[in-house]
Amino acid sequence: MHHEIRPTRYRDVVFVKICGITNEDDALLAVALGADAVGFVFAPSTRRVNAQTVHDITRRLPPEVLTVGVFRDELPARVLELALAAGLRAVQLHGHETPEVTKQVRAKMPFVIQAFAAGSPSLERAREHGADVVLIDAAQPGSGRVFDWTLVDQAPVGLKVMLAGGLTAENVATAIKQVEPWGVDVSTGVEREPGRKDPVRLRAFIETARASAPEVPAAEAPRFYDWSNEP
Repeated sequence: MHHEIRPTRYRDVVFVKICGITNEDDALLAVALGADAVGFVFAPSTRRVNAQTVHDITRRLPPEVLTVGVFRDELPARVLELALAAGLRAVQLHGHETPEVTKQVRAKMPFVIQAFAAGSPSLERAREHGADVVLIDAAQPGSGRVFDWTLVDQAPVGLKVMLAGGLTAENVATAIKQVEPWGVDVSTGVEREPGRKDPVRLRAFIETARASAPEVPAAEAPRFYDWSNEP
């Protein structure tokens, strides 16, 4: 049975995902500092990991943390195979996937994030993918570059939007205020080197994102999923 986490009076309303995790220490630190989700890259990247490495990490994480595998232009069957082997609860499709591909994956996975490049004409048709969350990134994923945040307005109204692309502890507060996203996603901005997180930057990012989240009455706050009840 699915359950939602219901706030008592007020709660943070910005979901925080730390991506590009390559080792257990960084994953555990991100979780300890309050990250809602951690992401593992299976697409070609300096942060690429394999299913066994990720499985060894995910089995150590608390069940309420959303574990996400990031794929790019991969066959749906392969995405599902790797996600299962790695013990993941969600996948992020970060390529040029068609709505049909996204729907095939979503039929077998409890949570799917579909990424779009800022300014891409396909963003206007994001609703057709049927993903749970739409992630909007810079034109070059993983570049650490900030894009024009006004391009987020191209996303269909009513979708949950996660903002990525060049976010850091120094600009995330401004990003949250300007864009009012459902969530924020960071990788490069909290690293000391590719694939290795910087504890100071990681803490500063999560704390700043939390402090920047608007306070709203519980009855109006978006409700986040209780991942611990997923199989």
